[in-house]
Amino acid sequence: MSATYYLAVDLGAESGRVMLGTLDDGRVSLEEIHRFPNRILKAGEHIQWDLDHLEKEIFTGLEKGGARQVSISGISTDSWGVDYVLLDATGNMLGHPYCYRDIRTNESPARLFKKLPFSEIYGETGIQLMSFNTLYQFESQQHDDPAVLAKADHFLNLADYFNARFSGVEVAEESMASTTQLYNPKTHAWSDKLIAEIGVKKSLFPKIVPSGTVLGPVTRALKNHAAMAKAQVVASCSHDTGAAVAAVPALGKHWAYLSSGTWSLLGAELSHAVVTDAAREAGFTNEVGVGGSIRFLKNIAGLWVLQECKRAWESAGQAYTYDDLTKLAVENGPAKAHFCLDDARFVSTGEMPAKITAYCRETGQTEPRTPGEFTRTILESLALTYAKTLHLLEGLIGAKFEKLHIVGGGSKSHLLNMLAADATRLPVITGPVEATAIGNILIQALALGHVESSGHLRQVVEKSFPTQTFLPGGNFSEEVRNRFDQLQPQQP
Repeated sequence: MSATYYLAVDLGAESGRVMLGTLDDGRVSLEEIHRFPNRILKAGEHIQWDLDHLEKEIFTGLEKGGARQVSISGISTDSWGVDYVLLDATGNMLGHPYCYRDIRTNESPARLFKKLPFSEIYGETGIQLMSFNTLYQFESQQHDDPAVLAKADHFLNLADYFNARFSGVEVAEESMASTTQLYNPKTHAWSDKLIAEIGVKKSLFPKIVPSGTVLGPVTRALKNHAAMAKAQVVASCSHDTGAAVAAVPALGKHWAYLSSGTWSLLGAELSHAVVTDAAREAGFTNEVGVGGSIRFLKNIAGLWVLQECKRAWESAGQAYTYDDLTKLAVENGPAKAHFCLDDARFVSTGEMPAKITAYCRETGQTEPRTPGEFTRTILESLALTYAKTLHLLEGLIGAKFEKLHIVGGGSKSHLLNMLAADATRLPVITGPVEATAIGNILIQALALGHVESSGHLRQVVEKSFPTQTFLPGGNFSEEVRNRFDQLQPQQP
């Protein structure tokens, strides 16, 4: 079979890329065609995504891809979850979409729980409590600005919006729909109960399609490029974590995954949703993956905490690369304090070093003072959180894991990988770094008949990209582990 080519639009909270993927002789390779920063707009005290900027940069990337002397078979977009665009009946945007870190949803859960306890919401959706989920965004918009919702004809989550711009077909891809906390994983449909409870019209909700659905040929504007004239637009896994997990090069059973980046998403791939009281109390979530699988996982505030510290130091005139910070953390030696990533303060923006210091002070621990001490404290806290989460996960699904696969940008951190192996007492296999784009591309290939199955997809990844294995060491004493396990959120 001759080589086939695909374009993946991979959108992250900090930046986006258009990637060219080539599948040839059972191997896949990637080339970055265009990279661009994501932008946040300030609207008073609120923050929104600059969708006009994103669209301009995406189409610039597609034009660069269209200029290549190859025939593009497929195009697909992935992005973070929960955020959405409100559209009128002609598909025009009704204002820029809010950023999930916006303050408008702070009071939404409390208001909703007065009408419907969270236990019932979880029973309906299997999604953990995070105040920025689409459910709470809709509730807050209905509470604060119902006129905009009344004017809207329908909504699309971000990746689905761009797939619609490429194809003219407006649908909700299932992996993305499952992040909204308005989707029922048992019925594979929108939750009429929750839609009615928040008082929005059911007609807002688009048709749900499975991961790997071919939406159709590209729109006329893209057909003008000879390279894309025959391209099909595919709803791969619109949710970036769904795409990343599809590209975990794991064979057999008894493995867990960690998609490591701004967020750390740690879990297992299952055939069915786990919607139990124990899962709810442990903060686990059920999201849909390729082939209708369930990604049973926990969202952990990951390298975001270090990113925010880095921004704070830069604002104070201290500029460090991540390599600089890692070197300082190694030189620093073991951390003298740790913190609970479930504490709500670590999700919001701003003053992250001060937040860590405050938590350590509140829990009677030695406060970190230098960038090296902060970095070591953050990475050790993450690693110990992984261990604690894996232990909970094993109990919830009755499994015993033999290895942990780490993919995504965070898998480049040698120190974090080493600490993760030490903390979990499991071999850690890292790579590929570009798992999200790889998953996007190979799900396109699967949908278009160029890859046989999701199992074959993982074999292609395993054959195409190197991995590195980290074996457990002795960085954490039992005293440190026990002390960490006793830490609790100080802010709900």
